[in-house]
Amino acid sequence: MAVILHETSLADAADRLWDELPGHRVEILNGSIVVTPPPDGPHQETLSWLTVEFHDAGAKEAGLRYLQGIGIWLLTGPDDYAVPDFSVVDADYKDHLVERNCYDPHVFRLVMEVTSSNWANDLVTKVETYAGARVPVYVVVDRKHDEVLVYTRPDGEGYGTCSRYKRGTRLPLPDEVGVTPELSVDTLLDGD
Repeated sequence: MAVILHETSLADAADRLWDELPGHRVEILNGSIVVTPPPDGPHQETLSWLTVEFHDAGAKEAGLRYLQGIGIWLLTGPDDYAVPDFSVVDADYKDHLVERNCYDPHVFRLVMEVTSSNWANDLVTKVETYAGARVPVYVVVDRKHDEVLVYTRPDGEGYGTCSRYKRGTRLPLPDEVGVTPELSVDTLLDGD
């Protein structure tokens, strides 16, 4: 006899997937559960390198924190949240916990995604959801198309600008981030 388990909510189902799929990232985007497999080595090298770059740029002294895998509560649905690869947040972010280890979107200055097998989510769905949460700067390290995209000027439905950066260039971060390190596009794409 088969037993079918019914979750009491979408959030409960997502929590169960977190437990059953160690190393995977589980998010609820626009009312749908999205599961991302564990990242590869170059992906993780990029995130480690970013930590050093933001430290050297004085982010902590500027009243900011730079974190990997911190949850952002989204405004697109009652249980929606994302877990960006890398974020720059206000130093008092801990005072703005919403639920499920996710924080209010207004403390986020920048969110960054490094694409993996589910790259379409980063290039379409998350552009809309992060703009809806009014995250000032969204950076996509698009390894599928070998470029880095920087979205700015969120209006609640999308971003007003999208700048593209190719290999061999440096990516200057907008002032809204609070610190402005210039990042190597090649290192963002390949890892350190």
